[in-house]
Amino acid sequence: MNLDQESLDLIGIPANEQAIGGAFEGARRLDRDLAMWAPALRSADVDLLPEKQLLDARSRDIARNDGYIQSGIDINRDGIVGSAYLLNSKPSYKVLGLDDTWAEEFQEEVEEKFTLFAESPNNWLDASRINTLTELVRLAVGVHSFGGEILAAAEWIRDPHRPYNTAIQMIDSDRLSNPNGEMDSQYLRGGVERNRYGAPEAYHVLMAHPSDYTLGDDSYRWKRVPIRKPWGRMQMLHIYEQNRPDQTRGVSAMVAALKEMKITKKFRDVVLQNAVVNATYAASIESDLPSDVVMQQMGGGNVGKAAIENFATQYLGAIAKYSGNSRNMHIDGVKIPHFFPGTRLQLRPAGQPGGVGTEFETSLLRYIAAALGLSYEELSRDFSKTNYSSARAAMNTTWKHLQAKKKVVADKFASHAYRLWLEEALNKGRLSTAPKNAVAMWYENSEYADAFSACDWIGASRGQIDELKETQAAVLRLKYNLTTQEDELARLGKDWRKVALQRKREIALNKEYGLVVEEDNSINAASGSPQQREAKGEKDDSSSETE
Repeated sequence: MNLDQESLDLIGIPANEQAIGGAFEGARRLDRDLAMWAPALRSADVDLLPEKQLLDARSRDIARNDGYIQSGIDINRDGIVGSAYLLNSKPSYKVLGLDDTWAEEFQEEVEEKFTLFAESPNNWLDASRINTLTELVRLAVGVHSFGGEILAAAEWIRDPHRPYNTAIQMIDSDRLSNPNGEMDSQYLRGGVERNRYGAPEAYHVLMAHPSDYTLGDDSYRWKRVPIRKPWGRMQMLHIYEQNRPDQTRGVSAMVAALKEMKITKKFRDVVLQNAVVNATYAASIESDLPSDVVMQQMGGGNVGKAAIENFATQYLGAIAKYSGNSRNMHIDGVKIPHFFPGTRLQLRPAGQPGGVGTEFETSLLRYIAAALGLSYEELSRDFSKTNYSSARAAMNTTWKHLQAKKKVVADKFASHAYRLWLEEALNKGRLSTAPKNAVAMWYENSEYADAFSACDWIGASRGQIDELKETQAAVLRLKYNLTTQEDELARLGKDWRKVALQRKREIALNKEYGLVVEEDNSINAASGSPQQREAKGEKDDSSSETE
């Protein structure tokens, strides 16, 4: 591609670059492949906000109708949240001027009481009374997967039957928008009212979804909700991950592969349709006669029609009389048809579908898996070409992505809910282990509020490929003080305090009934168990892992 001088001047290429070009190949404007590539240089919100509704709609549509994409979202839910999302309270007792004995007592009390409230079958934490905390977090992770953001409101529900008034109301992010279609400005973008630093101050939420026309005027009325109450209590939860500075709304990571997702689904549909067509038997008539004669035989012409019909009637009648009672002229009870002399019937066998399961589809699924932050094996559920080492590498890659998403999305959402409950519990005097001046400390300094509500969350188990090797590795990490029981049991999705308490009960019960648990050395029959080798003073080489 050659550009003349007038074209070079027209598109604004500097004279010095016209002569020698730039230092970076990616910035060259005279290259045949890059000359017409001139994307606009715009801010994050200018890029995103005009197209966000369309991106969200397409992401939801592909998630609804593509089994692979829905499976990818389910893997995110199952790999981050799992079947239970458990609070692991970790108050910063040194900041509060207290000791670790108080911290342990406080942890046990708040974990028990919060879990009873949050996981109650009455669904107290959910304002709509549909979900427990675990289900709310699973919902939040799923919404974030195809929308890139989570929007929720902290409600105060006055009901004498409720143990606490705190509740969380999930809100569809489509309802977050500028009132009356107002244009974006410096202080109002995408329904978010900001200050001069870009910090959110209030949210403008439609009273109903824009498409809910049956709700009347609510779909045309906005409510301005400040992000906090005057005393600091959070009112709106807006969770998203920024890809660029000054980005006001979130966008899903899967939008980068929407085109490939749509094409992959269409590819499978076309291949499956082709397979259905090829699975039917097609019949064709082949003849040595000229085409015009065949057409006349089939009734396509009028020349000699009466003579041909007379001949066909006599000929086929004679064949029918000859073969009428012949069993060898049938296939599975179906009589073999007969045609004019020189005419043959050909049956076409079923064709083989091409494409589904081939390397081409595999390459598309690998692309989609990368966009979803998953490994190909886990997305496709195809482990046929995977060995032990590659399976572990794939699981580790997915685990790192899910752990990052857990911290940014699930933990943040659950921590907001816990903090709202803890504030109410302290104000109502429901915690016997709380210091007498806990409420004053909470509102005196936000650092104290953060210290009271500091916590971790125990989600889904990581899973194990080789339980023996991975359990031995965990034992060795504990032996050499490279980890804690808290961390190791969290990998299995368990709370170490509850496990320790249960083990204490079991050991006491075993002693009461005289039960002795013998060590199983069948797996280590040749070299002995690690405990036996240690007792004999032998070197512990169990850390050497063989594939």
